[in-house]
Amino acid sequence: MTSSDAAAPDPSSTAVGGGGIASQGIVATHVRRSFGDVHAVRDVSLHALPGKVTGLVGPNGSGKTTLLLMLSSLLAPDVGDIRVAGIDPVAEPQRARAVIGWMPDALGAWGSLTVRETLVTTGRLYDLPRSEAADRAESLIDLLDLRALAASPARVLSRGQKQRLGLARALVHNPRVLLLDEPASGLDPESRVHLRVLLRRLADDGRTVLISSHILSELEELVDDAAFLIAGESVSADRVAASAQRQRFWRVRVAGGDLLAAQAAIAAALGRTDVTGDRAGALVAFSSESDAATGLAAIVGAGIAVAEFAPSTGRLEQTLLDLREGAGDPGPAGPGVDGPEPPAETSGPTTGEGDR
Repeated sequence: MTSSDAAAPDPSSTAVGGGGIASQGIVATHVRRSFGDVHAVRDVSLHALPGKVTGLVGPNGSGKTTLLLMLSSLLAPDVGDIRVAGIDPVAEPQRARAVIGWMPDALGAWGSLTVRETLVTTGRLYDLPRSEAADRAESLIDLLDLRALAASPARVLSRGQKQRLGLARALVHNPRVLLLDEPASGLDPESRVHLRVLLRRLADDGRTVLISSHILSELEELVDDAAFLIAGESVSADRVAASAQRQRFWRVRVAGGDLLAAQAAIAAALGRTDVTGDRAGALVAFSSESDAATGLAAIVGAGIAVAEFAPSTGRLEQTLLDLREGAGDPGPAGPGVDGPEPPAETSGPTTGEGDR
């Protein structure tokens, strides 16, 4: 596990927390949730620590969104135990929601309200005094670069702009736990960089951040820990560690020349016959970074002008691909979806008891 936001996380890492509410973060133990005959979450256990950004990684249909809905108190588990900052969101949903900032994949905002009105109204729903809600709205408008859109109704915002408003809304009540479902979806490159910096800062302030995203390259630059879900089940640390240690493909791009000729030259330098390639360069499998470094030395030593040498996939992506090959199942809800539609409104703060 790494603590630097610039370094890739070790997907085999596991979070070990201490006692006390502040140190508990998010704890889920053998959680299950079905919708009729569809077992969206079969058996999930995880621990996301305060002060860390934890990535929730899995293919479509693995149950990520259903799990986030349960953690946010908007859906009750059929079986299992959940604690968020030491609070049971099933037994005490209102108390849990006071410490949770929930950002769904789709904004689900009130289309006729402006950005400013949306944030003020959300603050009031969290029982902030009117003046405090207004001040908080202005602060978040600046923080999420929404000043030019402050007077615009939510219905005219682009996908990326709605994502920024969704994050601002999740932060209105200064929560200690953030549950974020695809927060980078639709963001332009500059906004993604801003998001990474902001989430890193929020975690460094002691918040627990759990983020689900299909953009694994973004997660790799951000998260400290990763929890993998396959077919509605959490993957054990031992299994993740084994997958993380298997061979990865490295791309070798040679300066100038013919790709096929470069591929043949690299194969000769390594004394191997399994060197493949694509339009971006040759692909060589190495079992470890040490082996990759030895291979690079041999390639350079053969006089080949190497312009680029790097893993062809990120660590999280490679681990997920390996885990999926072992599972042989795209997930309980089938490809392209992350579980069935939730039965209740999930896009904003609520005052009822949710799905019990």
